[in-house]
Amino acid sequence: MIIAVIGDSSCPAEEAKLAEAVGEQLAQQGVTIICGGLGGVMEAVCRGAKSKGGLTIGVLPGESPNTANPWVSIPIATGVSYARNMAVVKSAQAVIAIGGNYGTLSEIAYALKGGIPVIGLNTWSPSRNGREDASIIRVHSAVEAVDKAVSLAKGHEGHEIASRSLP
Repeated sequence: MIIAVIGDSSCPAEEAKLAEAVGEQLAQQGVTIICGGLGGVMEAVCRGAKSKGGLTIGVLPGESPNTANPWVSIPIATGVSYARNMAVVKSAQAVIAIGGNYGTLSEIAYALKGGIPVIGLNTWSPSRNGREDASIIRVHSAVEAVDKAVSLAKGHEGHEIASRSLP
């Protein structure tokens, strides 16, 4: 199972702490983490995962794998800048968004458009016609985010397998 963790490349200490706890929880459940591979939330989630023996994939915006944070197990250099955001979320069965700026918002949009569940910790709140859109599943802790993401990813994974096996 692969779960994307998305968030800003520079974040407050509170969000970094949440991301690190999410990384630890995901690794303890044997989940592979995919992220943008740089600093902030991405670095914190990778650090947390690696502290528990987890596997981390960083899809980098630039052309050098050397730009990955030190806790990325598999750096993937793309040279496509923010276009890499689509690859990050489309490679996952669920997405956990922690905080974030406009890059995170674009990843949320790609995931939701693709039917990939998004779990939100202190992140964006989209609205339509002045009413809050409940498409992002709101949670309040790292444990809750991971439990919800893993549960939804299992359902999404089954859907993906079923759709691939159709004639």
